[in-house]
Parts: sequence; structure tokens; C-alpha cells
Amino acid sequence: MRPSERLDYDPIEGRPALTLPGGKRMAVWVIVNVETWSDTEPMPRTVLTPPAGGIPAPDVPNWAWHEYGNRVGFWRMLQVLDRHGIPAALAVNGQAVEHYPQITRAALERGWEFVGHGFTQRNMQKVEDERADISATTRAIEAATGRRPRGWLGPGLTETWETPDILVEEGYEYVCDWVLDDQPVELATRTTPIVNIPYTQECNDVAMMLIQHHPAREYFQRAADQFDQLHLDSAGSARVMALVVHPYIMGAPHRLKYFDQALAHIRAHRDVEFWTGGQILDWYRHARAATLVPSP
Repeated sequence: MRPSERLDYDPIEGRPALTLPGGKRMAVWVIVNVETWSDTEPMPRTVLTPPAGGIPAPDVPNWAWHEYGNRVGFWRMLQVLDRHGIPAALAVNGQAVEHYPQITRAALERGWEFVGHGFTQRNMQKVEDERADISATTRAIEAATGRRPRGWLGPGLTETWETPDILVEEGYEYVCDWVLDDQPVELATRTTPIVNIPYTQECNDVAMMLIQHHPAREYFQRAADQFDQLHLDSAGSARVMALVVHPYIMGAPHRLKYFDQALAHIRAHRDVEFWTGGQILDWYRHARAATLVPSP
């Protein structure tokens, strides 16, 4: 099934209004991505280009750059999230659950939601057996948390032609790869639909810092500007906003304060909920069902 065949064009203007409980206007979720990078394969991303070009093995500088995030950067970010009292979603490679047990334990202690993020940080189109990779990720998370993950985020938002179909068949209820709306939407599969929860490419530290090469302060400015516009949009119908961070990027010493400032800007608004993906999914199902009930 082609991506365009999985959902109809449905502009946000003119849809039945979605309402959040308690008079809230927006749901914001924070996704922390924790990944395993193989030290025997090309790095998923690089901060330094090898002096002679090519793809060195081992690639110590770039592997260590990422590893710093899990050894140090994650814990800085955790302090910020704890101070703001915000529950995050941990988008985690299945292998990372075991590789970084202290991170797994910290997320469990705080009641974070675990989101499947591939078994390793590898393009899903290059995985030998996609279903086996998804299943292995599910088993790893379930073994560590006692619960099957409900949500999925492809590494680098990558999918094959069959990913939504396989996810439903493997028990997943929502996916985050389809960054095309400010509200959840349903995607058709060969069985039952799967819900796409709004994620972000714009308020994503990979895009800002590694691809667009903005200064660190861009994270705060863009997050604040995006939030302000979505908050304005939400006057008539609820909106969802995502903030995406990686420990090796926003956990770096010169960037952390801008993540902190972005959260403080949003928290200053009392009509905003900080939720996880599963909470957003449950709300959306209930709110959408309410719009489908005929008036008496």
C-alpha cells in the first residue's frame, strides 16, 4: 500500500472539534530517543568526517560522540525533566534496553512510556527481516517493563511499504513516523487501522543541530514559536505538539539550557497537558468517538 493510500486528504479546518478534559487546549509530549550504535558498522550519523574520507572501522570518534549521550547527556536531561515534573516517552532500541540498564531503570522509576524504536539504530528498509526486528524490540521492552509497547517510532522515521501493516499485526496501536498533522489521524492497514500520533521534524534536535547546523539557542526559539502558534490554533480544537531530543545532542553541555527554557515556556501555560503517546492515544479515541455520536 502506498503512503497516499493509507489516509484520505482531510484538512484540519472543518473537522469536528476535539476537546481535552479540564478545559485544556493542547497536549505536549516529550520524546527522548535512546539508541544503540553498533561499533562494527558505519555510524548512523557523524560529527567528524574522517581525515582521509571513506568509512573507517572502527569509527571511534563518532561512536564515542553518541556514547557520551548515554553515559552523561541523558542524566543531565533527566534532571531537567524531573525538575519540571514532566513524564517523557522513551523511544528506545530493543537492544538499548539491555545495553543501558540504568537508563531503563530510571525511566521505569518515573513511569515513562517505552516506545519501540527498532532493535538497533538502523534504517528499517535495510533490516533483513522487518517483522523479526519489530518482534525482538517488543520482547525486549516487555521483558524489562512487564508491558508490551503500544507505540512505535521507526529509526530515522524509516518505514517499508508494509510497516504499518506489520505493526498492527504485532500488537502496536500507534505509530509516530507520519509527520503530517497537528492532531492524531488513522492510517489504513491490511487489517485494522493504526493511529498516527503527531511527532515532529522541525522541533527535533537532529534536524536543527546536525542537519541545519543552527546554534544551540535555536532549539528554544523554535520550540517557543511553534508552541505559540499551535496554542493560538487550539482555540477551537485541541492540538498536539511533540518535542524530540537525543541525549548526545541536547544533553551536550552547551545545549541543555535551551531544552530547559523550552519546557519552562510551555509549562507557564496552565491550559496545556504534558502527556505520553499512550495517554494521547487514549484521549483521542475517546474524543473522536464523542464526535461520531449523533446528537439526540
